Amino acid sequence: MKKNTLPSRLLSLGLAATLLLPLGLKAQPASSATGSGNSPVAATATATGSLASIQAPEEFIRQLSQTVLDRIRQDPELRAGDLRRVSRFVDESVMPSVDFERMTALAVGRGWRQATPEQQRQLMAEFRVLLVRTYAGAVAQVKDQQIRLKPQRPTTEEGEAIVRSEIVSSRGEPIQLEYRLSRTPSGWKIYDLNVLGVWLVESYRNQFAQEVSAKGVDGLIRSLSERNRQFAQAKP
Repeated sequence: MKKNTLPSRLLSLGLAATLLLPLGLKAQPASSATGSGNSPVAATATATGSLASIQAPEEFIRQLSQTVLDRIRQDPELRAGDLRRVSRFVDESVMPSVDFERMTALAVGRGWRQATPEQQRQLMAEFRVLLVRTYAGAVAQVKDQQIRLKPQRPTTEEGEAIVRSEIVSSRGEPIQLEYRLSRTPSGWKIYDLNVLGVWLVESYRNQFAQEVSAKGVDGLIRSLSERNRQFAQAKP
């Protein structure tokens, strides 16, 4: 598989995610995540979960993005790229706001419909590891970035939204960033991201389709697993 630079560009801004983060196993309630429910990260997850159910999608994105950036700036273990800390942070603060199952299904495409429930579980797990490792290596770049919302375009599909924003900092040009969201019983959920004209799901779908066509769903799972293994061995 060719190395994809898009997740690194996204996650270097401390936004996963919202990835993801595309980014992990299907989002779990903050109370079920590892660690104390009284931790600042768990509190963040609870707060953002409440926001998703009552706010307009653009305001939800603004507050969620700023909260993620602030948490990274305040946590030296996150900025150092500690994998366990980043993984916990993603699970507790990011994943409750992401429909990761839908994101993975869209990225895998036709192969997802062919996959068994166990294969789907493995695909989500390996995809999560891939993105969390990318995230862990990039959060140290988060410094003075801020979120600025842009005029929104109405969508034709009920229960769907596209939020347009840009990341601004004291260095370089603003980075254009769009989110695709869907309204669920628990509030708005992110399922795709667009950075500089490239949609995250589409970027991965092109790669994954080649793997599934050549080696089947199991081949894609093995390829992701091997890529994650090599990445882990390369770490000092």
